Amino acid sequence: MEHDAPSIVPRISPFMWRWFSWYAGRFLRKHFRAVRLMDGGAPPSIAHEEPLIVYCNHPSWWDPMLGIFLARRFWPDRRHYWPIDAAMLRKYPIFGKLGFFGVEKDTARGAATFLRVGTAALGQPGACLWITAQGEFADVRLRPVRIKPGLAHLARRLSNGVILPLAGEYPFWTERTPEALVRFGQPLRIAERPSHEHLELELANAMDALAAASMVRDPSRFSVLTSGAAGTSPFYDAWRRTRAAASGRAFSVSHAPDAPDQRHVVCRAGDA
Repeated sequence: MEHDAPSIVPRISPFMWRWFSWYAGRFLRKHFRAVRLMDGGAPPSIAHEEPLIVYCNHPSWWDPMLGIFLARRFWPDRRHYWPIDAAMLRKYPIFGKLGFFGVEKDTARGAATFLRVGTAALGQPGACLWITAQGEFADVRLRPVRIKPGLAHLARRLSNGVILPLAGEYPFWTERTPEALVRFGQPLRIAERPSHEHLELELANAMDALAAASMVRDPSRFSVLTSGAAGTSPFYDAWRRTRAAASGRAFSVSHAPDAPDQRHVVCRAGDA
């Protein structure tokens, strides 16, 4: 990640990005049973020189951490930028070294900052801008899906690129830890000038498809990007393992008999 960007664009520390994106994956494994990508919902192949905007729903505190993990997984060679509430950036200044830039919420000055910095960031080769487009925490069941108008305004400032919806949610299935489920939606070409309403519709479509698969609780509908915490506790699971060994039975730390400790990991975009 070279530092030849305009001065208004955050200067990403390559060292901090490598370390924190690694840490994000470790942190997710500690707190989730798995990060699962819905089958049929993988991101498309996008030319590196094309600007990319990923816009997502905003169900929880975990969204930026999950976004950083997905950025490293699917687009490790891009420069990633993220608008964030300016007050939160002051509270967590480390994110300023990771491509986050502060925006005042619900003010004309904040909207202008978003458009100015977003346009400059996407003017760089291989740039990707991540947006929690609802602008505030919103339940995944809330309909209709509403997003802030800034995304459509930003798209009108660009001549080319791709806008990609991303749906995410964090349900509990069979373990004490939740699942992190994601699905990318239909890519939209910036040159085709998608409307604000069209952007809302495509995000809602991705969220609806993910919700339908989530309610079935069938792991076979998903590919595992990374897997983590399962079982009850280290001491109780050790006792269960000893009992199983003594009786000659197979042992799985997972609560559900059909919940495999699978390592079905999909390739990132562009891999063979």
